[in-house]
Amino acid sequence: IRKMEKYILDGDMKRVEFDFDFYGLQNYSRMVTKANGIIPWMAGNPIAPKNLKPRPAITEMKWEVHPEGIYDMLKYFDKYEKIDKIIVTENGAAFPDVVDGDFVHDKQRKKFYQDYLRQVLCAKREGVNVAGYFAWSLLDNFEWAEGYHPRFGLVHVDFETQKRTIKDSGLWFKEFLSKG
Repeated sequence: IRKMEKYILDGDMKRVEFDFDFYGLQNYSRMVTKANGIIPWMAGNPIAPKNLKPRPAITEMKWEVHPEGIYDMLKYFDKYEKIDKIIVTENGAAFPDVVDGDFVHDKQRKKFYQDYLRQVLCAKREGVNVAGYFAWSLLDNFEWAEGYHPRFGLVHVDFETQKRTIKDSGLWFKEFLSKG
């Protein structure tokens, strides 16, 4: 960066410090760590959700379901005076879908959204300016690291026929949004 210093004008660093319309928050899970006893200054060692006590619910991605985490993050970033509004740009989970004719049952995903949105609404009621929320994702999609599986969508996609079927979680989400 020293080679660039001659191009930095007075006040430039202050201008780039905070200059955005909103803060975009993505939340899927949390990572619990334990201290690294050999090298104390090094980052902690992750603890797999299956080894936590009590054992939490986990997704197909082996991520812990921890709705309180989104509340904690919203409250944390709300403390920054220059952040005017927060938009949850991604939040969702992959669980097994049970395709039953024209229905797709995904009880765990429905509960995931109920629990996480409850936490978002709690933060909003406490004064956090949550300006938007985007579920990940509307449709089952291609995940760059995983391919066509696991499925995150509120709508099931048969990738061979392209048939779309609204999952139980999608029907719940529609009802939730229609209540305002």
